[in-house]
Amino acid sequence: MPLVSMKPILAAARRAGYGVGAFNILDYNSARAVVRAAEKLSAPVIVQTSVKTVKFWGASAIVSWMRELAANSPVPVALHLDHCLALEVIESCIAAGWTSVMLDASSKPFEENVRLTKKVLEMAEPAGVGVEAELGEIGGVEDDLKVAEEDAHLVDPEKAMVFCQMPLAVFAPAIGTAHGMYKSAPKIAFDRLEALNRRTSMPFALHGGTGLSDEVFERCIKLGCAKVNISTQLKHTFIDAFVEYHMAKKEYEPLKPLGAQFERMTVDVIENIRKFGGEGHAEDLKSHLEDSKP
Repeated sequence: MPLVSMKPILAAARRAGYGVGAFNILDYNSARAVVRAAEKLSAPVIVQTSVKTVKFWGASAIVSWMRELAANSPVPVALHLDHCLALEVIESCIAAGWTSVMLDASSKPFEENVRLTKKVLEMAEPAGVGVEAELGEIGGVEDDLKVAEEDAHLVDPEKAMVFCQMPLAVFAPAIGTAHGMYKSAPKIAFDRLEALNRRTSMPFALHGGTGLSDEVFERCIKLGCAKVNISTQLKHTFIDAFVEYHMAKKEYEPLKPLGAQFERMTVDVIENIRKFGGEGHAEDLKSHLEDSKP
């Protein structure tokens, strides 16, 4: 099926109480692994690209991979631009064929964040593209964005409701998670997530998913986190699987370590999709998407 916006995917997941895995890819092999894993579990999936990845490969190349993979797949696949502040990059990705984009203006003053979010919505909605926006600052490193622990701050539930009244596909509240590997157990502000969950049915995005416990995932998903981001884990597997195969075999046939890399990434994605509860939801969602066509 063609690429779809993550907006109906996440709305359905929020209503049914499961999470959709959103996985940051690095190349065609990792994109293929993410889609293959979703197919094995009959689950909807979000394939994410960082701005750095878009600049490295080029927008047209990435879209060509994803259109081919989605067209030959029986599961709903969304192509999402992760953490982007540059409006010209967002605009170019919308024009190229991304079906969802994230504006990360969380470092800006609140009023400026709202203004920029509305501007992105004006660009995206006519094209049927879903929009994610963030409030509060999530710590750690993501792409070229670095937020020190002392600079990270949690979402303000009152201000968050302004975002949740806009027609977003998903809202990303800072609740104490961080990008990268955790050096200690994060302190999750479940009280703020509970406050938001009581007041809106907007799907939330859980950033900094790598390294969280199963209990944290389960509780956050129950409190409305319909989109669960996994990036660092796949980056580590991407490198480790290739290097470990080569070190063990000492071969210089590149397709063999690439095959090992593909298999390991597929296993990682399968484990996460199952953990988030997305398994088996593709068929119902496909029917909903067909019924909602004009």
